[in-house]
Amino acid sequence: MRIGVYVDGFNLYYGARGLCARSTPGWRWLDLRQLAGSIVARRSTWIGPTIDRVVYCTARVSGASNASGQRDQDVYLRALRESGSVDEFAMGNYVSRVSTAPLAVADRKARPVLALPGSPMMIQHRDGRPHPDAVFMASVARREEKGSDVNVASHLLLDVLERRVDAAVVVSNDSDLAFPIAQARERVPVGTVNPTKNYRAGKLGGTPLDGVGGHWWYQLTADDVKSAQLPDRVGRLTKPSGW
Repeated sequence: MRIGVYVDGFNLYYGARGLCARSTPGWRWLDLRQLAGSIVARRSTWIGPTIDRVVYCTARVSGASNASGQRDQDVYLRALRESGSVDEFAMGNYVSRVSTAPLAVADRKARPVLALPGSPMMIQHRDGRPHPDAVFMASVARREEKGSDVNVASHLLLDVLERRVDAAVVVSNDSDLAFPIAQARERVPVGTVNPTKNYRAGKLGGTPLDGVGGHWWYQLTADDVKSAQLPDRVGRLTKPSGW
């Protein structure tokens, strides 16, 4: 059984960082092929599974604001290619912009609660009357990664529709992938890996018997990540310090 693996790189990175803790070494130098193979072997009931194709969808870190991060990422991408951990890279891009939005804090469920006037900062009309319903607006610099979800969806559906794979594994908890994953399940068994410590996105749910059946869901753990690491040296490449 030929299995295609489709990885949302930034969803996986931030998910693994949340699982393992940002300052902790031993999780960034991740062997994607090994990780997928281990999960498939333990979680699926697929017969004779072989990781035939790994597609890594990510974007290059900008060196303008993070020169060391760009260098480390470049070493990692080259190590993934040289080790055979990834078969195809699908590169998105970063978009830098200024966004303006109401100032808010998070409630217990991480939902926004608008910050309204109160002590020690009050808002008044010109005539001195209080304006208790005024909304504070804040402008912030944002850098957003674009394209990974589209690339995951495109490669998944192309490979399934052109019958390059007999089953698929999608590593992402992005609800925007609900439609392409649902379509893939009509044609091949699909495993969905939630790489975050959050609950699985509801739209990515379903039943094992949907479509052709044989589907499964899995939530990544810190042990999964730490036990699927590349060798410290891959050819002439060396794992970055702190990784």
